[in-house]
Amino acid sequence: MMSNGPMLVATGVRKIYRTGSVAVEALKTLDLEVDAGELVGVMGPSGSGKTTLLNCLSGLDDIDAGTVNVQGHDLFAMSDAKRTEHRARAMGFIFQSFNLIPVFTAVENVELPLLLTGVPLDEARERAVAMLQRVGLGHRVAHRPNELSGGEQQRVTIARALVARPAIVWADEPTGNLDSKMAVEVMDLLCELNEHDGQTIVLVTHDPGIGERTSRLIRMRDGRLADDIRQGSRGLVTAGATTSAR
Repeated sequence: MMSNGPMLVATGVRKIYRTGSVAVEALKTLDLEVDAGELVGVMGPSGSGKTTLLNCLSGLDDIDAGTVNVQGHDLFAMSDAKRTEHRARAMGFIFQSFNLIPVFTAVENVELPLLLTGVPLDEARERAVAMLQRVGLGHRVAHRPNELSGGEQQRVTIARALVARPAIVWADEPTGNLDSKMAVEVMDLLCELNEHDGQTIVLVTHDPGIGERTSRLIRMRDGRLADDIRQGSRGLVTAGATTSAR
């Protein structure tokens, strides 16, 4: 994927969790740049700081030191309200647990972020239907989450993350609740969105097979970046077979 320059620049980021008199430094003066159009995997053992990194770089959690700039905007120089607004407009989130609203249909779940940022209902519905078609669920727009498979629910989550055309998508264990076939299908979709649409994605995973699919793999250890490996473009994979790298 061709780069258009840094999408994200994090400098000297520290995160400390405190419980009474105990302080745990979860991120240790960490520096990271992510270019526009990259698909970045983040791996590491439990407790290495993977999810903390994602939460701090996206502004979901506060930091104790350092700066995080997304598209030139310093997240932690903003008020909480401005940071929340920026996150809604510039970022998408994909979580392991889907976090879909059970009483809403697929299209209602996907259009919700647009409605919350003031997009008119007709436009929000049109864009939500188009995005569900984009992820292969045009025939399931009126179904509620309990009527969808796990893989389909995660596709709805991906559609919801992308519908506002975010600058960057954060994915925390997006295949963690899926069987191996569905995990391959969801990762195929994320690779396609990255390769063909230029979507910037930062993806936390414990699965080496998923990590190998990313174009850049960061390994964390004890709150630090232990490795940062450029892996080149990865081909799409179908269940039971591997295509050649593009």
